[in-house]
Amino acid sequence: MTNENKKLITRNFIMLAILLATFMTSVETTIIMTGLPTIVSQLHGISLQSWIFATYLLLTALTTPIYGKFADRIGRKPVFLTGLILFSTGSLLCGLSNNIIMLVLFRALQGMGAGAIMPITFTMIADLFDYQKRSTMLALNNTAWGVSALLGPLLGGYIVDKLNWHWVFFINVPIGILVIVIISLKYKEEKKVPEKKPIDFKGIFSLSGFLVSLLILFQILGNSEISLIKTTIIVGLTFIFGFFFWKVETKVYDPIIPLSLLHNSLFSIQVTTALLLSAIQIGFQTYFPMWLQAIYKSTATVAGLSVTLSPVFWLISSFFVGKIVKRWAPKYVAICLIVIMAIAYLPLIFVDSNVTKNIFFIISAVSGITLGIVITMNTLIAQRVVPEESLGTASAMITLGRTLGQTLAAGIFGLAFNVSLNSGIKKYNFINRNLINQSISGTHHLDVIVHRDALNEVILTSMHTVFGMVLLLFAIVLLINVLDKNKSVVK
Repeated sequence: MTNENKKLITRNFIMLAILLATFMTSVETTIIMTGLPTIVSQLHGISLQSWIFATYLLLTALTTPIYGKFADRIGRKPVFLTGLILFSTGSLLCGLSNNIIMLVLFRALQGMGAGAIMPITFTMIADLFDYQKRSTMLALNNTAWGVSALLGPLLGGYIVDKLNWHWVFFINVPIGILVIVIISLKYKEEKKVPEKKPIDFKGIFSLSGFLVSLLILFQILGNSEISLIKTTIIVGLTFIFGFFFWKVETKVYDPIIPLSLLHNSLFSIQVTTALLLSAIQIGFQTYFPMWLQAIYKSTATVAGLSVTLSPVFWLISSFFVGKIVKRWAPKYVAICLIVIMAIAYLPLIFVDSNVTKNIFFIISAVSGITLGIVITMNTLIAQRVVPEESLGTASAMITLGRTLGQTLAAGIFGLAFNVSLNSGIKKYNFINRNLINQSISGTHHLDVIVHRDALNEVILTSMHTVFGMVLLLFAIVLLINVLDKNKSVVK
């Protein structure tokens, strides 16, 4: 066997590992979306349901730039393996959780692992393939996500309906072990001499403080009784950490998030667009299944399928990105698709329980087409316009943008949902959180049946509030791309 053939086989093994890692992290998301109503109901945690996602996304956001920096310094392999071990361990512990607090804590461990897996897969693809082939490989990577999207809701629905929700997390463990074995045996890279640059601990600390304070603030504002003193303290801490982070990152020698990269307007627009569209993505992924189970009494499997079309169409549309960016400026592609997607979401702020549930499947498909093209385009262009030595950091930043968008949106949407629920509970004094939990999980309790109309009204109003916030995000991301002055096509 020639050396060329050996290299090809090795590269194929590495791509297999990348695809499996992508599958593992994405199937975890689609399965949890399906099982979420059951999880929050059995653990009596609807008031903390946003933290199941927010904690995971928060730790992913905090660790992503750290892993990206270390990937450029010491290499991809040790960072990737670290993430795989943390994610697999976190999945096992999540499955063993028996209360909502334990689940939230172990989701944090999962998030610490995902913070390495997601950006390093993009970086490894960029290392393995030149720009001309990279869009195809990114699209191929989306194939793993598309397959997981098909299997996730079906598998998640089966697990929830036939077994129990704990197995939703256990499914990740054998996949993680397999990827660890492949990478350990097959992935070779030149040993890098660690750069003797100081780690930006101040930046890490201030960013962590800012995000944690912000999410706690959302949680406090979502409570039925708001403490003015606590709220004032948390708001103050949020501003202090945010200001300190900005000051540190503009002066430190090697910042954890190099704000200088954002001076490139084309790069910064790609990051911001990915951030806002990812925020919208977490909205429909979280609340579509809940909407279908609560209002239409759909099974967990059917409810999960409401988000399945999105990654399937994401997969299909992403294969056209390479040709699209050669013919049209990114801003025109983004504007056109974002407008179409926003129009599709418009009915969600006023529809009642009589509207056909097919509307959710249509919106999911439109979302997939838009996100598949625009976010893949964001990743491709972001990698293209930065220096080669910053490739790992740039990949981490685009991933961080997406994760931050989802992290903050999970908190914002959770706040909007909880505030609206509290208003409904005050309006109907015979409704409480326990009844809402039972309604969302599809429990046919007598009180749920008796108060069905009132429960539907409260839940629908909360859903309308959430998607009102989604439409506001559409307006912002559209404005950003309209104001984009870059009209050139990336070759």
